[in-house]
Amino acid sequence: MPSLILGSTSPFRRELLARLGLPFECRAPEVDETPLLGETPVALVQRLALAKAESVRKYYKKDALVIGSDQVAVLDDRIIGKPREHAHAVAQLTAASGRRVEFINGLCLLKTSTGQTWREIISYAVVFRSLSEELIERYLQREKPYQCAGSFRSEALGIVLLERLEGEDPNALIGLPLIRLIRMLEAAGVHVI
Repeated sequence: MPSLILGSTSPFRRELLARLGLPFECRAPEVDETPLLGETPVALVQRLALAKAESVRKYYKKDALVIGSDQVAVLDDRIIGKPREHAHAVAQLTAASGRRVEFINGLCLLKTSTGQTWREIISYAVVFRSLSEELIERYLQREKPYQCAGSFRSEALGIVLLERLEGEDPNALIGLPLIRLIRMLEAAGVHVI
């Protein structure tokens, strides 16, 4: 089996990939994630997933499979990023109250020996409940999701903020669509079980 490399420093992606039980290593990609002028969210994640895989590829001369992934959260056709601080998280959750937020993932699997890639765009959405100021404040004080796009963690206490989930693979919401990744790995000759 070729070496499996996750081109990411995200602890969330690392945790998701570990669920498959395959040996892998992580390598930080060297990619500027700034959106290009006029770039759509779909084009952005597609470009960055490939760029992350290509960035890591140069470190592996032998046959390896590199996973590149990127995600953006979108509300009203605008990308909402990681809040990084409390005030921004309050603003994000207030804006999302009672509304639908789409999480768009770009996923790329790159075979280092040939340069062959498998690429997909996977979307997943959440619909937030109507959120009071008090609920937002209590949630942020408990979870502190300041490194999470959209200011919540669905795999943890953030689920209390949601009305419903919409999509095929809830792992996509966390940042690594495992269902599609498994199909890509199989196409590259790697079977999880």
